[in-house]
Amino acid sequence: MNFLSKHRWLWLALGLGVASLSTQVQAANEQYFPLQSYRIGPYAAGGSGFFGGFIDYLQYINAKEGGVNGVKLTWSECETEYVVEKGVECYERLKKGLNGAPAAATNPLSVGIAYATLERSTTDKLPLITINHGRTDSTDGSVFPYAFPLQLNPYSEVSAIVNYIAQQSGGLDKLKGKKIVTLYHGSPYGKETSPILELLAKKYGFELTLLEVPHPGNEQQSQWLTIRRIKPDWVILRGWGVMNPVALKTAQKTGFPADHIIGNIWSNSEDDAAPAGNAAKGFISITTHPSGTSFPVLQGINQYVIKPGKGNLQDAKRFGNVYYNLGVVNGILNVEAVRVAQAKFGKRPLTGEEVRWGFENLKLDDARLNELGALGLVQPLKLSCADHEGGGAVRFQQWDGSKWKVISDWVQADRQLLRPIIEKSSHEYAKEKGITPRDCSKEVVAAN
Repeated sequence: MNFLSKHRWLWLALGLGVASLSTQVQAANEQYFPLQSYRIGPYAAGGSGFFGGFIDYLQYINAKEGGVNGVKLTWSECETEYVVEKGVECYERLKKGLNGAPAAATNPLSVGIAYATLERSTTDKLPLITINHGRTDSTDGSVFPYAFPLQLNPYSEVSAIVNYIAQQSGGLDKLKGKKIVTLYHGSPYGKETSPILELLAKKYGFELTLLEVPHPGNEQQSQWLTIRRIKPDWVILRGWGVMNPVALKTAQKTGFPADHIIGNIWSNSEDDAAPAGNAAKGFISITTHPSGTSFPVLQGINQYVIKPGKGNLQDAKRFGNVYYNLGVVNGILNVEAVRVAQAKFGKRPLTGEEVRWGFENLKLDDARLNELGALGLVQPLKLSCADHEGGGAVRFQQWDGSKWKVISDWVQADRQLLRPIIEKSSHEYAKEKGITPRDCSKEVVAAN
């Protein structure tokens, strides 16, 4: 190597060093969100809508506020295809952060992946966020400090649906003798609510039939012929992805009315109803958040992200639909947790353990939701050491052939009934794993 070459390599090395230092400096003031997303396969509509809304909200906070108190938000995706093994691989790949920016929380949007990474999240001290789904007994934060089934756990979901059916029937005492069929997805997610449905059937005296639809749900003829033979008063559709429009089309073929089918929280999007065409007209489903673009926060995303051409959705017409808005809601809850945690630990990038404290002290009342431009989009909720759900209410909406129309006020789950069941299950888990539950009365809480 001659003199010139030696100096060229020296300058190159110095340049790389400066570039690396620059990257580290930049990352030193960033908060990272690892995204175990899915945009291909039979569940792509839900995944692309949810993660599209989530990412656009992070972009919006960066563009409008310069991040959270000056800490820029960053993220990267890893495709899981809704496959548990791939979800675990993605978790391991992303959990340590990005270019020095620490990971805030994981949001896999899959019950199977959530179950598979639950203990890893606890060991790694990284919050596991399962908005509107997940393992129900993880509501008990004294046993599951790092799991958060935000807004609505699966037991609350079916409890609220049964309460709505009771309202339509004239009261809980009128449920006796009713026939209810639950058509569920053949997965851990689909099976999560079976025990509580059996308990509610026993308590209120209705006849329950549970029918499984194998993944992904393209073929349901035999199940709907069984439903025609049973002649139920209501069918609860616990679907996901392609299973939903197939269910509605097959119901029409077998003569079951769409206005007596109630879709759960993962059967409630335009992407579930519209593909079924006329068969979906009258279909009812629950929601924790309405569709639409009139909310100030959606208008802000439109101004700062969509119009400048930076939106994450490939099809801009999906902006403001149910799955997209759920992603926005999830973004709000994640970012607010970071904001709450920063108030305690400082305005800097935080560790997963610190962000966990932020989630556990999250409180969104009407005044704060109004400030966020999300009043009416997000239900008020307050989390604590003992309660990692925080909401537990849903509204009902009906498909008119082209859009959803909200048809009820908030319907609350019977949380008083559910809490002892949740604690019994969580304490059995604690005993099995040798966990000593936290004493929530001794936990430090955020000042209100």
